[in-house]
Amino acid sequence: MMLLTGMGLMLSAILLLGMAVILPKTPEVPLDRRRPYQVNSGSQLTRFAGSAADVLHRFLTRRNVQFFNREELENAGLRMSQADFFILMIAGAFVGALIGLVVGGPVVAILFFIPAPIVARLITRFLSGKRRAKFDDQLGDTLQLLSGGLRAGHSILRAIDAAATESPSPTSEEMRRIITETSLGRDLQDSLNDAAERMRSEDFVWIAQAIQINREVGGNLAEVLDQVNETIRERSEIKGHIKSLAAEGKFSGYILMALPFGIVTMLMLVNPGYMNVMFTHPLGWGMIVASVILMTIGGLWMRKIIDLKF
Repeated sequence: MMLLTGMGLMLSAILLLGMAVILPKTPEVPLDRRRPYQVNSGSQLTRFAGSAADVLHRFLTRRNVQFFNREELENAGLRMSQADFFILMIAGAFVGALIGLVVGGPVVAILFFIPAPIVARLITRFLSGKRRAKFDDQLGDTLQLLSGGLRAGHSILRAIDAAATESPSPTSEEMRRIITETSLGRDLQDSLNDAAERMRSEDFVWIAQAIQINREVGGNLAEVLDQVNETIRERSEIKGHIKSLAAEGKFSGYILMALPFGIVTMLMLVNPGYMNVMFTHPLGWGMIVASVILMTIGGLWMRKIIDLKF
């Protein structure tokens, strides 16, 4: 009896040891902490869009086609590839065509579908201009951060890194790009010049030149940046005055350009048959063409007068 009890205890011990070795252990760290950024599979539409973007990217890369290059999209602040933006443009074109088909039929749908690449190009240019203007507006605060970091005893690279951390977008993105390029072995002056060229900022060119001169001849870079900052703020104040004075001319130009369309629309609403002769008689079409040409010339002329270079 004692022998059987001992053999049973030994078998139980062996069984428990095997279970402890074979069965998986409970992790000490929860799964959500070990994989905090685990990407889920997404919906079926998301997977389909990703697959379509991959196929289109391989197609465009194989044939070396560039409708929208990466630099243009980055300058616009769009963090997507050419294929993603192209698919987004096609989707927008189909939505516009569908709206045109519902509103005015197949002809209007085609007219809404064809200008999609032009509209996409205009959108990227608008976003790029808006991003560059925002960068110029943040330049004074950026210079304060740089001079403050230099006064605290940091090097110029460490001051740029601090400015990248403390500044909002797009300044933080451009400063971080400069630090990354410099860390990879590129010269600091080349990175600064490229940033100034991307942002088309004359003020940032002055900053890059001031840093380059200081690296060559030495001196107190913090004081130089303060003087540059004061000059930039004075120029910004002058720009504000000029824009305020030119706003009246711009508003007058917009009113004069919109006035003929407004009058024609009002006449067609008040008396629908009053403008029929204009659209049915050859003389009316000639007057419309002449009006469009004269309005275009007048609009470009007024734009040239109001567009002040400073």
